[in-house]
Amino acid sequence: MQGEAQTVHGLFEEQAVRAPDASAVVCGEVRLTYGELDRRANRLARHLAGLGLGPGGFAAVALGRSTELITALLAVLKTGAAYVPLEPTGPDRTIRHVLADAAPAVVVTEEVHRVRLADSGEGALLCLDTSAAAAASEDDGPLAVGLTSGDPACVFYTSGSTGLPKGALVEHRNLLHSHRGWREVYGLTPADRFLQTATLEFDVFTADWIRALCTGGTLVMAKRNFTLDRTAELSELHRLVVDERITVMETNVHTARRLLDHLQPRGLELGALRLLTVGAEKWYLDEQLRMQRYLGPGVRVINVYGVAEAGVDSTYFDPADLGGDVEQPERISLIGRPFPGNGVHLIGPDDRPVPDGDIGEICLTGPGVGRGYPRLPDLTGSRFAFLPGIDDRAYRTGDLARRRADGLLEYVGRDSGAGTANAAEAEAVLRGHPEVRECAVTVLGPEQGSARRPLVAYVVAAEGTRPEASAVREYLAERLPKQLVPEAVVPVPALPRTRAGKLDRAALPLPAPRGHADGAGKASGKTSGSVKGGGGRAEADGFTRGCLVVLVLVFAFFGSASLTSTLWPGSTDLSAVPGSYTLAFSVLYGAEWLGFALGTAFLLFGHPAVARLGRGPVLTRFTHLAIVWLLAAWWPQDNMYRLTNPTDWGRQAFMVYTFNVTLIVAAAIVGSFMFAQGSAAARTVTGRRGPSQDGR
Repeated sequence: MQGEAQTVHGLFEEQAVRAPDASAVVCGEVRLTYGELDRRANRLARHLAGLGLGPGGFAAVALGRSTELITALLAVLKTGAAYVPLEPTGPDRTIRHVLADAAPAVVVTEEVHRVRLADSGEGALLCLDTSAAAAASEDDGPLAVGLTSGDPACVFYTSGSTGLPKGALVEHRNLLHSHRGWREVYGLTPADRFLQTATLEFDVFTADWIRALCTGGTLVMAKRNFTLDRTAELSELHRLVVDERITVMETNVHTARRLLDHLQPRGLELGALRLLTVGAEKWYLDEQLRMQRYLGPGVRVINVYGVAEAGVDSTYFDPADLGGDVEQPERISLIGRPFPGNGVHLIGPDDRPVPDGDIGEICLTGPGVGRGYPRLPDLTGSRFAFLPGIDDRAYRTGDLARRRADGLLEYVGRDSGAGTANAAEAEAVLRGHPEVRECAVTVLGPEQGSARRPLVAYVVAAEGTRPEASAVREYLAERLPKQLVPEAVVPVPALPRTRAGKLDRAALPLPAPRGHADGAGKASGKTSGSVKGGGGRAEADGFTRGCLVVLVLVFAFFGSASLTSTLWPGSTDLSAVPGSYTLAFSVLYGAEWLGFALGTAFLLFGHPAVARLGRGPVLTRFTHLAIVWLLAAWWPQDNMYRLTNPTDWGRQAFMVYTFNVTLIVAAAIVGSFMFAQGSAAARTVTGRRGPSQDGR
């Protein structure tokens, strides 16, 4: 019967007919049966249809974690429209972009989010909490809407490396195909209880509710988001899994690591859990095996890989598929084999398949591949295409992998051009350092005038340790070829994370320029300070530098103040100014002196900060001087203007071209600098889901 459904909500409706009294959704104290959820969704669907929502339309759903959220998603689908999941607590910039790009006919939210959403689009705004009575008065029978499996189901706005989120349109057939794969590989049954912890905006949220409600199981929604909520304790997650008798759970790599760190020292178990799937970024085999050993043979621990554009999950790796021991499991990440019906091809720079064992870009084919990016046809054409030697339409992920002799796929990393494989190998070795808790190795953009792309390592020290950066490089130099040893080891208190919980490589700080006091770490391996925070010499250098900056500021401030009357006699004379205005003008003069002091300090100390953004030496130097002039010019300019006769046109023209025009030019230079593509900053590697997913 399930195979006859043409839509995702059609599968759910079959379950509601089969077992209307079975538990469907649990969120805190609120529990809905399949029959109750279906009737609520029908009523809301009729209400949405009355607002003009129907087949071919889009509805943005921006609700907090509750049973009403699942009701709203089903209701949108029942109208024949596609939903756009939008996390209401997300950044304003993201919310505005998604609503402008998707142009939904209706935005479904609640009163607490009205202000943030009301002026971000032209669609009708429906607040469920204040419109509850109107929706409840609708008929609870199903709507007669004719849909096919090729109709749109949802639009995932992915957060990849191309800047603003891209809307990937996914059809019912894509999600139905994925559900069949999950059901077969995971052995899903109506007896399963699925934990839902993901954020609404990411595709794993949709995957969670489809796995549960299209199988006849129970979806248990966590009230707290354990990725976004930095105060969330893993003890709370553990209690939820045990108390709600969770059998199936998916989480990201970061949360999985934290969970094991919580469980292992305390000897805790996960109750009825039988399946734990982990994705969102690179999960090393030794971590997966350690989790598997701890949880025991009664729990399947699976590493999943996929992208929103191709039906969420494309491949999976179960340790049971290993034929024996694997050499150096701490250095590899296995993403296994495709889910049933999926195709995974590895292609080289010539767009042709590479031999087994060689590294190639992951290209996905099969019924899971979605329609593409409707708003970005050019990008769709480059990402979704027919490639030589591949019969089906493929999605190019931008991730690299190799196919091992045993047929299993080994994930390498996000393709950032030359050096990607080197960075992956260096990172894998760095993980073995006994004083390193977390690390990342990235490839920076080409150096000016060179095709060379240096590696940089970012290190979080293990608790209670202070590994020296030089010692870290020596450790790597003993185990890696010279060209694979990072030129800089940058200490960070924690690796930055995206809203999906994966490593945010674009947010990693750029290393100091070569020869800078903080040390970029040359090939000799000599760097200053320790990984924990750059102590010792680096701290002393920083203190000395800070003292020098303060001295320059004080000297330049009082120096300009004392020289004003000498250079421009009478320019600050306030004797003819009414007493009520003297304070205002005195503050102005002080601001001019401070601006000159800041400009002087920036002239002496600001160049390294500008150079670190990697815009090239010429633009960097001009920008450095432009900022100096924008700060320092107001002191001489205003004093000269105050002493110049308005009809002295020669002097007026001199000042206009000396100050006004040059300030305009300086501002234009700074603007050019801001919009120029930084060779290092703009090309730092960015990660994706599981380990590559834009949406996760």
